[in-house]
Amino acid sequence: MSLDQAAERAEGLVSLGRNDEAVELLGRRLAEEPDDVAAWEQLARCHLRADRPHQALEATERALRLTPENVNVLLVHAQALRLSGRGFDEAEAALRTAIRLSPHFWGSYSMLADLLFRRNIVRKGQEIGTGRIGTADIDAVAGEPRELVQEAIRLAPEEIGPYEKALFIADLSGDADTADAMERAILRLDPTHAEALSGQTRRAAEAPGVRAADAADLYADALAVAPESADMRDQLDAATYRMLRGTRWLALFCLALIAAGLDLFTTDGETPRELPLALGQRLWDLVPLTVIWLLGAALRFHRRRKGVRLNVRSLLRRDGWARLAAGQSAAVMVCTLLLTLVPWTERGLPTTLFWAALGTTLLTMWVDRPAVRKAFREGARRR
Repeated sequence: MSLDQAAERAEGLVSLGRNDEAVELLGRRLAEEPDDVAAWEQLARCHLRADRPHQALEATERALRLTPENVNVLLVHAQALRLSGRGFDEAEAALRTAIRLSPHFWGSYSMLADLLFRRNIVRKGQEIGTGRIGTADIDAVAGEPRELVQEAIRLAPEEIGPYEKALFIADLSGDADTADAMERAILRLDPTHAEALSGQTRRAAEAPGVRAADAADLYADALAVAPESADMRDQLDAATYRMLRGTRWLALFCLALIAAGLDLFTTDGETPRELPLALGQRLWDLVPLTVIWLLGAALRFHRRRKGVRLNVRSLLRRDGWARLAAGQSAAVMVCTLLLTLVPWTERGLPTTLFWAALGTTLLTMWVDRPAVRKAFREGARRR
């Protein structure tokens, strides 16, 4: 079997996730031609994809004995060195050799930037000791990696890889402006890039003055472009939940409006209206409730993107907190309707009903803050 045939079949097997079969195929090729450098390189790549860095290292070492100045093999060798635990220094030496041999190849600069950035963070963490390394500490060790990745971008402005490395460095070092610029550059090259699209969408959704409903629309639009993005699905869930939480405020406003109509909060010297209220008055009190609920809740959801409306149903099935928010909103509205439609002759029971609905709802809204929900979810996973 020729190298081209073996390489083509091996790539096809790797694309299907059948790494072991690709390794076996390349092994047969190398049994026929043990000095085939390209086959050794391909074998090393297969081992790396299968998370076998030690076997990959053996393959690259064999290839480098045959051609010590092969840049492609040096790049794979550096990756195998780092993943096999041989350390950053040997991998750095391999990449600097690759740059010396081919100073106009962007990939060597990009890989070296990534390697040095990770190494510097590890060493900074060891230097600090106990405690969490902060963005200021990371920014302090990102100098050379930034220069290397900028050189990679200069050499290959149409390649996404260097921009991704620059985005990674900017995110961890807290450089929001550079991260924003890199995301925009990536999306110019690939409008469906999930990470860059997620970052840009989050920036737009978290801008001052953006409502939960608008944020949900933004995430739904982005997911239509990159439907596999788990991060954006989580963000859409969060925005949808904020919308559901908002319906409780509407329900509480309706409750307070009717309580005021029943004069449940009269002060000394004030004469409350006579109970029971006339049927016409009670029916008329339904008008503002209907208007508030239609404009504030029904239309709020109806005017959203189809993806948001579908996610509301999905979230209600999947998330207990979402069901609690929707159920409590409905319960408050039921209490409001009882206060409106029942011909009360005394204010004792309506007042008790009002405070029970108000108190339990406000308490639940205080409890279901994001930090509390996160703690509950983490506890559930541990169990």
